[in-house]
Formats: sequence, structure tokens, C-alpha cells
Amino acid sequence: MQLLVIPWDVNPEIFRIGSFAVRWYGLLFASSFLFGYIIMQKIFRNEKLKDTVLDRLTIYMAIGVILGARLGHCFFYEPGYYLSNPGEILKIWHGGLASHGAAIGILLAVWLFVRKERKDYAWALDRIAIVVALSGFFIRMGNLMNSEIYGVETNLPWGFVFLRNGETAPKHPTQIYEGLSYLIIFFILYRIYWKNKGSHIQGTLISLAMILIFVARFFIEFLKEDQVAFEATMKLNMGQLLSIPFILGGILWFYLSVKKNKRLVIGK
Repeated sequence: MQLLVIPWDVNPEIFRIGSFAVRWYGLLFASSFLFGYIIMQKIFRNEKLKDTVLDRLTIYMAIGVILGARLGHCFFYEPGYYLSNPGEILKIWHGGLASHGAAIGILLAVWLFVRKERKDYAWALDRIAIVVALSGFFIRMGNLMNSEIYGVETNLPWGFVFLRNGETAPKHPTQIYEGLSYLIIFFILYRIYWKNKGSHIQGTLISLAMILIFVARFFIEFLKEDQVAFEATMKLNMGQLLSIPFILGGILWFYLSVKKNKRLVIGK
């Protein structure tokens, strides 16, 4: 029996002046970059690297995340609509970002960065993986403030009734489940880095991030409502199908990184 529900009726706008509005999602999205920069700055200074290198990396990351997330949403979830209305792709303020697209955008952006800066790809991704996990937490909290991407009906005592969407039954707050999962992953990766002061096996942090983040995403998706109509006929939804390659890629990358390190140790 349902003993407690949490009515959720938060205004997604913090304040508005005329046509200009500051929204919780935008603030939390920006916070992910701010706190990510602060953490990366600490890591870079630990490794005696200049802030100017981090500044350039941040620009690559910002472009990769925004373009990847937007294009991912358009072509993974609503390709028919956006191919028929290509101008709508540019209207990012209408909403629609996909984390799997953001992940692809990050991988490509960092690849371009290391080619120009002549850095090691695994080295760069290992450090970025730490703040990406933290960013996932901020973004899911933004989804919560927008009353979006929530779960199916539940009888659990922490069910949220998303009143702004006209819901009357309590639903799983899957934004919180996912956000807390990413926050825990962030602390795991952060601890591994500082425990080894960056001397861990290169490639293991990014591979662990891929495995842990997308395994969490895969299982939490079972509790979510369908995001688009065509998912109703699928045994696994689009979020789960897109997570599988990242999980398998992470496992393979972890194995190859450890195997390569063993060969180097034996060679010494």
C-alpha cells in the first residue's frame, strides 16, 4: 500500500525577465563545466601542465558535448522528424539532448585535441572520464527540475508525482537513481586517480567509466517510461541498445590496457 508520495511541482525556470529566462537545467548544465574545470585544473597542476592546455581542451569538450548530444537526440530518437525539418536541429533551446550522442562527441573531440596537442589519447580520456561522470549527475538533476525522463508507476514510498506533466500516480524518480549512480562512479574514479597520483594503468579509468556508467544506464532504463513512441514495440529501448556498444567497448579497452601494461612490466 502506498503510504507516502512526493508531489513534484518545481518550476523549471528560476526567474524570468521579459523573454529571457534562467532555467535550472541550464544552470546545472553550466555547473557541470564549472566544477569539471576546477577538478581538471587540480589534475593538470598535479601533472605540471599549464592551464592554457586545459582551456583548449575545455573548448573542444564543450563543442563535442553540445554537438554530439544534440545530433544524438535528433538522429537516434527522432530521425524522421529532423531529416524532414533540418532547421529544427539548430534549435537546441527547444530541448533534446542525448547522453549517448554526448559520449560519442567527447570521444571524437578528444581525439581531435590530442592529434593537435600531441598527447596520448588514453591519457586524456582517463582524466576526462572523472569529470564526465560528475557531469552526468548534474545533467540528471537538471532533468529532475524539468520533470522529464522519469520512470514508470511505482508503489515505493519515494515515488514522485510529476504534477506539471499532469501525472496523478507516483512514478520512479529515475533521474535521481541515475544521477546518484553517476555521482558514486565519479567518486570511484576520482579516488583511483588520486590514490595513484595519475600513475594508474592508462586507459583503465575511461574503460571503467564506460562500463559502470552504461551498465547503470542499461538497468535503470527498465524502470523508465518510453521516451519516443517506437520504443513501445521494443524489448530493449533505444537507451539500452545504445549502451551495449559502450559496455562491450569498455570491457575490451580495459582488457587491452591491462594486457599492454603486463607486457611492459615483463619487458622491463
